[in-house]
Formats: sequence, structure tokens, C-alpha cells
Amino acid sequence: MDFQQALDIHFPGAIPEADFVKSSYDALCGHGFNDRNTIACVGVCRDEVTRSLLDRIQEAWGEAFNFSSLGGMLFLGKTGFLAAHYHAPVDDGRERYVYFAMPHTAIDEKGEIGVCYRPGRPGTSVACGALEAFRQEMLEGSLDLELDLDDIEQSLLKHRLFGQIRYGDVPELVTLTKLAYDVIVEDLERLVELTVDTSVSDYAILSGIQIHGPDRKQYIWPGAMYAVVNGQRTVLEGTGV
Repeated sequence: MDFQQALDIHFPGAIPEADFVKSSYDALCGHGFNDRNTIACVGVCRDEVTRSLLDRIQEAWGEAFNFSSLGGMLFLGKTGFLAAHYHAPVDDGRERYVYFAMPHTAIDEKGEIGVCYRPGRPGTSVACGALEAFRQEMLEGSLDLELDLDDIEQSLLKHRLFGQIRYGDVPELVTLTKLAYDVIVEDLERLVELTVDTSVSDYAILSGIQIHGPDRKQYIWPGAMYAVVNGQRTVLEGTGV
């Protein structure tokens, strides 16, 4: 199996990262969002290999508020969300927010899941390292769910995801990454509900999974993609979904 076959099997419909950012921007322009009246908020893993997506979003939308935590989880809470909202432009009396949120993984040229190469380091590396570390703890029967103040984000990641896994199961990395995606979208929608007043604000959610391919090529498997304008939800068309 090669990269493209693995991509088609595990993440059907994945598109190049640049196409995802451009098509989603174009789609949102049709709903009143643009780089002059909207703040972009980005939640990806802290891993430097995710940086390409943040850079592309900043190029399209201007400066972006960084929501990132290990695994792409959203641990900034209501205070973080409200801070981003306080930075949003006000246009015609309304504020507009675009939320990008997604975990990540990798596929190498042989179709191996989670395998990537990092400049300056010998051999292969793993993406997402935080998810794989959690998975290895489960495989070894050494999972520790206590809050470690010296490892807060990983502790929270394990606690949040473990509750979604059937006792005794150890998901493969693709399954665990998709589980992380589900949890991230659930947490994002809850935090939006807690912090966004749709009588004065519009927002959009652009979610999925970021995939690192061979030769530093980046892809996005689109997930939930919609805009809420004047309190009305519309699924985004023409975004690769």
C-alpha cells in the first residue's frame, strides 16, 4: 500500500491543505465573513508540523488567535474563548468568529499511519505524538489518569479521551485520531454555546483532521463545516466536504 491508497482508505475525501483553506474562505465570504470583519481562531496540536495550517489561515484571514493544545484539544476554556471574542472586529454592530479545530496524524510514502520525518532527526517520528503516547500507555497497561501538574495538557487529554473508549479496548491510531476529532468538535460546540451571543455575533466552525504526507505535503480531511449567521445554521458548500 502507498500513501495515496492509505489516504483514500482511511480519510476519503481528503484535500490539499491549501485548497481547504482557500475554498473555506471563499465559501464563508458568501455568508458575510472576510479578513476585515472576522477573527480566525485556530486549535491544532502544538507540534511544529501543524504550523503550515496556522500559517495558511493567518495568510487568508489575518492574525489568528491561537487555541492550540496537545493533540489539538481545546483546553483554553471559556476565558480563552472570550479573550478571542474581545479581539474581534466590530462591523455594523456585529462580531464574527471563525473556528478552525482539528487533531493531526501522518501517513508516509509506504502508507504507514502515524509515521513522519522531521528535519535534523534520524529515523522516523510519530504524529500525533501525544495521542500515540496515550495509546502506548493503554497497550502497556500503565495508564495513569491522575492530574499531573507537571504534565497538565497530556493529563487532560488522557482523561477526556479515555471516557469515550470502551473498557479494555486500545484503538488503532486512525480510530483514536477520529475519536479525538469527535471530542474536539463536541468541546468546541459546547464552548461556543457558553460564550457566543448569536443576537450580536456570527460564527463558523471548520473542523477535520490534518494529515502530513510525504515530501512535507499537507492534507485536510474535512469534518463538520457550517456557519451560523443571525442565529441560523447553514452547512458550507464548496469546501470539499
